[in-house]
Amino acid sequence: MDTLLDKPLTAKDFTTDQDVRWCPGCGDYSILKQVQSVLPEIGLKREEIVFVSGIGCSSRFPYYMETYGMHSIHGRATAVASGLKAVRPDLSVWIVTGDGDALSIGGNHLIHLLRRNFDVNILLFNNEIYGLTKGQYSPTSPIGKVAKSTPYGSLDHPFNPLALCLGADATFVARSMDRDPKHLRELILRTHKHKGTSLLEIYQNCNVFNDGAFEVFTEKSSKKNETIFVEQSKPLLFGDNNEKGIKLDGFTPIVVNVNEANVSANDLWIHDEKDRVKAEMLVRFFNDATADNHLPRPFGVFYEEERNTYEEDFNQQIENTIQQKGKGNLDDLLRGKNTWEIN
Repeated sequence: MDTLLDKPLTAKDFTTDQDVRWCPGCGDYSILKQVQSVLPEIGLKREEIVFVSGIGCSSRFPYYMETYGMHSIHGRATAVASGLKAVRPDLSVWIVTGDGDALSIGGNHLIHLLRRNFDVNILLFNNEIYGLTKGQYSPTSPIGKVAKSTPYGSLDHPFNPLALCLGADATFVARSMDRDPKHLRELILRTHKHKGTSLLEIYQNCNVFNDGAFEVFTEKSSKKNETIFVEQSKPLLFGDNNEKGIKLDGFTPIVVNVNEANVSANDLWIHDEKDRVKAEMLVRFFNDATADNHLPRPFGVFYEEERNTYEEDFNQQIENTIQQKGKGNLDDLLRGKNTWEIN
């Protein structure tokens, strides 16, 4: 695939000749651009990278990446990627999915991928709607969402995706947004560097069927007061001039004004990506942004831990078994040791 390997790759080298068929103004364009610009930095050849998708608008992604790829079936990109990674652990495998594909049709597959901890990267495009099928409510749509399938408002309690992933013992969970390319780029790199299943939720605007779903977090007029960008070993600060912070009152997070005389920086919550208990609290900063006393929505890496990957243990088990019993024989296996007589 790459014949001139001495020449450094650029974003253009990861761009295919396919026409991009997303709606004009879709947030997917921003995500695609950041991924294509990040890949040259990870130092892999194009034939060492694979993008696997399910079904949905986001799942057209492999067509636009000049790498290997597979547009698989609804909710099953996780299964295809798991099989690939098990037999080709040397590949960099990326799963591109949406909130409907990953959390509804593929919800069961997602949680088992996370607990097994294959070394793959998941980019979860969350636009809180089924866009490809023209605007039905999805598992992340808020209660009361009026859509074509819910003309009187959705009654379903929505998933909190990152809480779900931590509950499945994910080893890396993070969140970014399509309208903050610098932050998104940093988080895609972190996603790649993690050894194990890394899940990056990306708030993605569907400007046709759910325009403005994340506006309060992305617009300049409200972003600083409605978001917290967490960084390792730094206090949780937000506001127009970082004048507000989060501290723990026992196990309850509260907002404080850091300019008040009785508040010091030492009182604030210091972010620790290795602290699972605090990460589980942080993902619960998920209030309705219109509710009184709501907490700001966090972005960044919430949690990361080191754990053996599934393919490491899987291949080690095969080696150990061969050492103990020798290489198997498929014909012998098929014949088996027992025979039955059918009358």
